[in-house]
Amino acid sequence: MRKTYRILPLLLLWLLSFHSLQAQRVGLVLSGGGAKGLAHVGVLKVLEKNRIPIDYIVGTSMGAIVGGMYAAGYSPREIEEIIMAPAFQTWVSGRPLEGKVFNYYDTDPSPAALHLRLALDSTLKVRVTPKLVDDVTLNYVLATMLAPAGAISGYDFNKLLVPYRAVASEVFTREKVVQRSGSLSDAVRNSMAFPLAFRPIRQPDGRYLFDGAVVDNFPTGVMREEFKPDVIIGVNVGDVAFSKYPKQRDDELLTSTLLFLGSNVADTTSVGPNGIFIQPKLGDITAADFGQVKQLVTLGIQATEEKLALIQRRITRREDTVALQARRRAFQERAPRPEFKQVNVQGIPEVQQTFVRRFFQRSGSNYSPADIEEGYYRLVNNDFFNNVYPRIRYDQQKQGYTLNVDARQNSNLTTDLGVLLSTRSMSNFYLGASYRYLNRYLYTIKADATIGRFYNGARGSFRVSVPGNIPVYFEPTVVFNNFNYQDTGGLLGNGKAAQNTQLQQRDLKTFLQVGISPNYRSRYVLSGGLFTNRDNFANTDAIRTDDKLDQSRFQGGTASLKFERNSLNRRQYATTGRRVDLSFRGVTGREKYEPGSTAGDLVERNRNHQWLKANLFMEQYFNLNKVDTVGARTNAWGFMVDLMASTQGSFSTYRSSLTNSSTFLPLPDSRTIFLDRYRGTAYAAAGLRYVKAVVGSLEWRTEGYLHTLVRPWERREDNSLLAKRGDIITRPYLTLMTGFQYQTPVGPAALQFIHYDEKDHQFGVFAHIGFVLFRDRSLD
Repeated sequence: MRKTYRILPLLLLWLLSFHSLQAQRVGLVLSGGGAKGLAHVGVLKVLEKNRIPIDYIVGTSMGAIVGGMYAAGYSPREIEEIIMAPAFQTWVSGRPLEGKVFNYYDTDPSPAALHLRLALDSTLKVRVTPKLVDDVTLNYVLATMLAPAGAISGYDFNKLLVPYRAVASEVFTREKVVQRSGSLSDAVRNSMAFPLAFRPIRQPDGRYLFDGAVVDNFPTGVMREEFKPDVIIGVNVGDVAFSKYPKQRDDELLTSTLLFLGSNVADTTSVGPNGIFIQPKLGDITAADFGQVKQLVTLGIQATEEKLALIQRRITRREDTVALQARRRAFQERAPRPEFKQVNVQGIPEVQQTFVRRFFQRSGSNYSPADIEEGYYRLVNNDFFNNVYPRIRYDQQKQGYTLNVDARQNSNLTTDLGVLLSTRSMSNFYLGASYRYLNRYLYTIKADATIGRFYNGARGSFRVSVPGNIPVYFEPTVVFNNFNYQDTGGLLGNGKAAQNTQLQQRDLKTFLQVGISPNYRSRYVLSGGLFTNRDNFANTDAIRTDDKLDQSRFQGGTASLKFERNSLNRRQYATTGRRVDLSFRGVTGREKYEPGSTAGDLVERNRNHQWLKANLFMEQYFNLNKVDTVGARTNAWGFMVDLMASTQGSFSTYRSSLTNSSTFLPLPDSRTIFLDRYRGTAYAAAGLRYVKAVVGSLEWRTEGYLHTLVRPWERREDNSLLAKRGDIITRPYLTLMTGFQYQTPVGPAALQFIHYDEKDHQFGVFAHIGFVLFRDRSLD
């Protein structure tokens, strides 16, 4: 009996200890802080590695994103892989995703640096759409990554792998909003809609919610009210109030503090007396330093390891790692198959909803994820629609997902502005405008003009866009080009101009093109129309002011079929992606030649011409950085191939035979110089390109090309004004360029040192700011 009494206290103590271990519940609070919130991933890695349980998660802003992914079943290692991938930088910066830069169905590349989307209502009031971080890729990624967890949990955040809350705010009432259910991607996106950075998302109830950092950036109170944990681990990467004004560091701290001026600061004692407060030492890293991913994760690891002994002492319960992985895997395996049954559209009239739904093409009876992605990126890059937001929800009755697209008509009028400043006489100003009207189809009226000393051009078109399983557009177009080849010098072209122009090329083309776009990055274009080309030129290098130039007028019809594919990341000086153009063209017309004062004894001549030509152009870039390098500077190489073949015959003179021939244009400035050895009816060219970042966005770029002409035009021995065919294949001609470029808000700025394999233009220096882009000529 005495022995029994001795055992009872021990048994009671063991039972109390066992009950305490079982009852101990741990809540993890993750603060906001922009890019600094990526340190939360390091915290999760250390906690899971050391078997520290996480029973509840509450997050704000970036803490809501990291916490939401963990609650959705992503392991710390998987989250780290996602944020370390190069694609992550495009999501958070608003840069277009590679392969989604050009939408051939809706638009063509232009030299515009500023694109303004306007809304013109029935009262003729114009509203300018403010420019925030472009969130179209981020919204889609969040919706697709978190959709399975939402379906598994039945849209109840208590039924996620880890019960979860995301804190947002209703900015007009300053009310804190604790999100407990509904779309998980919505909850995460709402919590990061920081004013003047990411736009807010309209909720199903009509409200706009903003970043929770505005009212509660360190939501330990929410954790305590919602889950009542035994221990709180609070991780703060936002601001902490100073006990006194930091006179010695105020200038240093000012920049990073301004972004979160509207955020409340963390109360370091709010974790409670038995809680653990973790504050990573982030130094000078700011809320916008998303390129510092690796360092931020490391700093999160270090800060947690410093508190690890305290954590293990206060949290005696341990998580079974094997059981956790099994539970996580079982949770993920409950996700429904990724099949979409329906696409719904809200926010626009019914007739426009029908138009939007036709952006999404079915694969069989269902929409595949690829169908949904293709349709989404087509839609968000159509200027007629604004504030496009995707919601993905699982429909139990339909046994599949539905995509709900929220869209607004907010861009029926757009304007484009561009300027090119150059050290040559090619400086110009670009202005474009378009108006769109949507009923059953989308009707677009466009007009643009370029005004400059070397180049003047204009284009007008009317496009009817018909989306569907085979998206197609019809576009009657008029294009005018005028090129004056002359050397003037001076950055703005104020140097002394030649008194007479040795060569002027002018063309006018009226045509109808029909475009079919099977996917976002490519299109087939069938085109046919009438053209008039007029070239004025001298037959000698030295001319007098009273000389009369020869004139070669060529009028007729042309038709072409062209395939284009483009995934380059820039309109000019690309570093990633691929571009392929394959075209076939037929030409028929009549030449009328009128000799000038430099034509010797040549007489007026009329002649008919017909020919066929085919052209293949391809360029591609390869990134030399390691795949797992985040925020790495550009280090890439690329190649280019250009093949041209034509049955074109000779024109009345050697010079007019060249002006009507195809041209190899390896460099941006090649169009501005008339190079005899770069023109012919058939040629083959290939080149290599290397790009390396120097400092920040400054890049060093080197390019080298070899091309050879097939049966080139040469001057006849008996009359140098006339043309004859030369050797079957010429020697290879070498083109070299090395220089620097920097991406500015108005386009690229470049300084280049150039060598052309041409007697009068062997070496040159070329500098410009803005896009060096011209409209295609009538027979290009």
